[in-house]
Amino acid sequence: MPLAVENLVGYSTVQPDIFKAGQLTPVKDLKLLIKDYPPIAKNALTILINISGDQEVLKTLAEDDAFLESLLSRITSDKEPNANEMGMLLANMAKWDSIKRLLKLKRDIPKSLSTSSNAMDQLMDCFVKGAEGRYNKNANYDYISYFLADMAKHAEGRKYFVTPRKGDDDIIPLTKLIVFTEHTSEIRRRGAASTIKNVAFDIPSHSKLMSSADINILPYLLLPLMGSEDYSDEDTEGMLEECQLLPPDKQRDPDAQILATHLETLLLLTTDREGRDVLRGIKTYPIVRELHLQINDEGVREGCDRLVQVLMRDEEDGEKRVEEIDEDEQIIEVL
Repeated sequence: MPLAVENLVGYSTVQPDIFKAGQLTPVKDLKLLIKDYPPIAKNALTILINISGDQEVLKTLAEDDAFLESLLSRITSDKEPNANEMGMLLANMAKWDSIKRLLKLKRDIPKSLSTSSNAMDQLMDCFVKGAEGRYNKNANYDYISYFLADMAKHAEGRKYFVTPRKGDDDIIPLTKLIVFTEHTSEIRRRGAASTIKNVAFDIPSHSKLMSSADINILPYLLLPLMGSEDYSDEDTEGMLEECQLLPPDKQRDPDAQILATHLETLLLLTTDREGRDVLRGIKTYPIVRELHLQINDEGVREGCDRLVQVLMRDEEDGEKRVEEIDEDEQIIEVL
């Protein structure tokens, strides 16, 4: 059996339709095999990851409550050898809208991981506590960040990220995630950036997102944009403390896609006059100006230009909101 499943892995990329034979019978078998001996389970998971881009396959995975619980019970285990692959599959399953039921799903509490019976809280704990193998030596849970980003596509998901959790000492979930915008893992940084951007589509939450006494996302958006540049006294006056006196070896995020995502989030925060005034007051412009000078990427430069146009324009009397949000500011799905 191990050899048979291993031999099928290649077909999942070149002939994925063979797994849809007999009304998806192979998919049903593969769902059972994730419980098998670890090498067999890993191959079964790899196949499911590869073929879950197909809408029929995705539907049968995402709408199967028993399979979802099987995944969750293993992802949240501190001994599961294939937890990373399961996290990747769950991230793919988040493309199906009904997976948002996890926001309210109650399940047994994995006591070594969480104090909450909420499935979403438990996955957040996996992501935060499991970084770099600290919870499960076999896993880093990086791909959970992609799952979180897709959950934030939904209004209910955005509400989850900005609402204190009673079962978790009233901690606001997004405050746990924003610290990963400068993590060494590119996957974590990308997933965190995309989650923050999707949450920023909730315009009424902007004050809460930007307040240093609340969620305080601004330093976590601006620091990845910054290198070791020297700024004039005029530029630094008013800058966030976290953005001043950076070490000479400070490096900005090397991933242009992540930089562009942070710029798009900042642009979303300028939707209201209050947001524009906040970003002007903390000297966002000099940071974006230096980014534009240092990065030779068309997407990043366009993002800089658009943000600068909003920040530098004169405010007309009574103008409170930027009505136009370009197609590029649409909600992110991490591919």
